[in-house]
Amino acid sequence: MNYQNKQDIIFSISLEDLQAEALEKLGRELNDDEIEVAKKGLMCGLMMDIDSVYYAIFDEML
Repeated sequence: MNYQNKQDIIFSISLEDLQAEALEKLGRELNDDEIEVAKKGLMCGLMMDIDSVYYAIFDEML
């Protein structure tokens, strides 16, 4: 695979992914307010610990 486009998305979480997790964990889908809370939580969680994620990825390559 050729990764020449620097704008390519490497990882994403779709609303469908989020709802599938909610169904598995909560037994129901999320409403609009809950989706906003989840979105903020995902963004915060991923940004807070992104260094650990990169470290784990690059450590695997060494």
